[in-house]
Amino acid sequence: MKKKIAGVLAGCGYLDGAEIQEAVLTLLALEKRSAAVEWFAPVQAQAHVVNHVSGQPAASESRNVLVESARIVRGAIHPLSDLDMADFDGLVLPGGFGAAKNLCNFAFAGAQMAVLPELAAQILKAREARRPMGFLCIAPVIAARVLGGAGKRPRVTIGRDAATTAIIHGWGGVHQDCAADEICLDADNLIVSTPAWNAARSIVQVAAGIDKLGERLVRMI
Repeated sequence: MKKKIAGVLAGCGYLDGAEIQEAVLTLLALEKRSAAVEWFAPVQAQAHVVNHVSGQPAASESRNVLVESARIVRGAIHPLSDLDMADFDGLVLPGGFGAAKNLCNFAFAGAQMAVLPELAAQILKAREARRPMGFLCIAPVIAARVLGGAGKRPRVTIGRDAATTAIIHGWGGVHQDCAADEICLDADNLIVSTPAWNAARSIVQVAAGIDKLGERLVRMI
């Protein structure tokens, strides 16, 4: 029987949604190890829309996170409110600024950030059920905030950044510096993370880190 992994997306496009390359490479890394991935995203407006040519916000535009995320996974996606980790063997969150804008508000609130309640609840449920979890790019701050607040002392990486490291430590987590092609393993909490484009200079480095994450995530199930 295939191992079932829930994936959570945050839109479509690295400046305001999920990082497309990370999401696709995550899917590839898991499926080539015979894991089936089912995707979820919140039904809500994006924090904002960014023109990916100019890099500037498009103030007059509004896009729905679920609808935009569906572009990456060929429409095979469900509302985040439908996610129940009791139905899955693992959880994975690709990165992109959308993870820090739509799944939580780290991009705007920093150390005072809040995580979407329905996502936080499923992360805690996965931890209590000993379901392994993978976090990419900036998404590890979500694990650090949720599990650090629960006293679980999560170990994660977002690459190398002193300011974010200090915030993670302030939440009760531990940050491990890593290159883009490396992973950070927290054996106690069954968390594996990789910096991906948060630290990479090429998609080759991103792919190497994500492939290692996928291999370890499946192996932990």
